[in-house]
Amino acid sequence: MDQPPLVVHLTHALSFGGLESLLVERINRMPAGAYRHAVICLTRSNPDFARKIRREGVQIVELHKPAGLALSTHAALYRALRRLRPTVLHAYNLAAVEYGPVALLAGVPVRVHGSHGRDAADPHGLNPKHNALRRAMVPFYDCCYANSGAMLDWLRATIKVSDEKSCLLSNGIDADRFRAKDGPDEEGAPIVIGTVGRVEQVKNHAALLDAFLLLRERQPQLRERLRLAIIGDGPVLNQLRARAADAGVADAVWLPGTRTDVADILRTFRVFAMSSIAEGTPGAALEAMATALPVVGTRVGGIPEVIEDGVTGTLVPPSDPAALAAALEPFVLDAAHAARVGTAGRERVLRKYSMGAMVAAYQSLYDTLCERKTPLRKPAKSCVE
Repeated sequence: MDQPPLVVHLTHALSFGGLESLLVERINRMPAGAYRHAVICLTRSNPDFARKIRREGVQIVELHKPAGLALSTHAALYRALRRLRPTVLHAYNLAAVEYGPVALLAGVPVRVHGSHGRDAADPHGLNPKHNALRRAMVPFYDCCYANSGAMLDWLRATIKVSDEKSCLLSNGIDADRFRAKDGPDEEGAPIVIGTVGRVEQVKNHAALLDAFLLLRERQPQLRERLRLAIIGDGPVLNQLRARAADAGVADAVWLPGTRTDVADILRTFRVFAMSSIAEGTPGAALEAMATALPVVGTRVGGIPEVIEDGVTGTLVPPSDPAALAAALEPFVLDAAHAARVGTAGRERVLRKYSMGAMVAAYQSLYDTLCERKTPLRKPAKSCVE
């Protein structure tokens, strides 16, 4: 009874990705006296990524859910929740939304669901079956939040979540870890266009590769210096490698898979690119901005909320390699221009997207709901008090 309440984070997997990275940051940074944490993966966890959790005593449970409908996973989750006895279930994205009733049956008093993005099969959240499931699950959650204004508007208009039951919780960034490089590039150094994130269809890296090929054609004098770096793992990584090889640019396109030194790699970029067809608040773009990189991104989801068009980067239509190439070109041609725009991006991150503010907002949500539903719970001070 003297222990802090337990929050169970329910996610599809615990592996390298923007959602998962910020989940780990909240676990590590939330005051130890406020909440304990555990993670339940519907599928599996990546041991290398799991080691990023520095907080002691965080249990990780894997349910090994098979693809498709798996009623046995509901039973496995029920048993896990009955054993762990959490005060809060925090479920993430569509993959975990259906488990609200299980948490209720298991006696979890506070249930929270977060919308952090969508997949390539339904980038705009129009799938009627998925949305019917989301609407059916709303009564089982005490709060349904979004990490971007566009996603919050969709929750309220399409999923019919009331204003009282929904809120915006923006992403945060560690501006100490992600910092600008020291000094300008050396004369004749490679000009790297880069991106970081899961290599999956929703990120549309194929369009970024096509834009890179167009840029090489538009600027033949820079062809030997131009490089493209796509950092991350995912289901279409091998397809992307094959596509680069078929285009004859395998030596100019770096696709290393997962890396643990992303902060250092970002400092080798000239410009950061996001070619997604759907996004929540893009943590990768915030990391790039904190590194003082200009960001060229598609005008989808939460990207326009992060990138101030013409000030901290450039916005382009999705699935338009020509527009993407044209937007990247000024930064490729002028390092000083890229540095000025990148500096404006870092200043924006410092003003609006601090890691402390993000952690405090999540803790405040937990505190409010726990106080309402478990009145004997005395909220701990938040990390900004």
